[in-house]
Amino acid sequence: MDRHSSVVYAFIDSQNLNLGVRSLGWELDFGRFRVYLKDKYNVKKAYLFLGYIKSNEKLYKYLRGSGYELVFKPTVRYKRNGVYVVKGNVDVELVISVMLEVENYDKCIIASGDGDFYSLIEYLLRVDKLYKIIVPNHSYSTLLKRFLKYIVNIEFARRKVEKKKEGVPSR
Repeated sequence: MDRHSSVVYAFIDSQNLNLGVRSLGWELDFGRFRVYLKDKYNVKKAYLFLGYIKSNEKLYKYLRGSGYELVFKPTVRYKRNGVYVVKGNVDVELVISVMLEVENYDKCIIASGDGDFYSLIEYLLRVDKLYKIIVPNHSYSTLLKRFLKYIVNIEFARRKVEKKKEGVPSR
């Protein structure tokens, strides 16, 4: 695939990516990640799927300014073990968007380690649209192991996409 003449879209499960890298003790800088997607894979459009929380408007403005198309899912707030949890499962929205946009891209990247995307990835392979699967860590779903040659662990790009801590030089 000539990545410079192909139209590449990325579909990103923000919570899976975010929580996955945090489990490794670092934080993803979504602005730097968008630059990485453009530079490394020539991504024209990057859809970021996330649960909507009204108090996060400043974050959403930053993400839009970084070049993401935001796709929101309403969130549900519930109590688990005496602590309030906010959940916004975006799997269905991501799958629908990939399918609705399928005629607009040559190849796509799925950024998630969630096995719920197995059937979608299988379909993308069948129609020759899968480019890469970016996973947040080595603990991604065993269902995705079948697609090993497409998997890229974001840990290998950590230096380029990690959020810099104030006053700490980058690696």
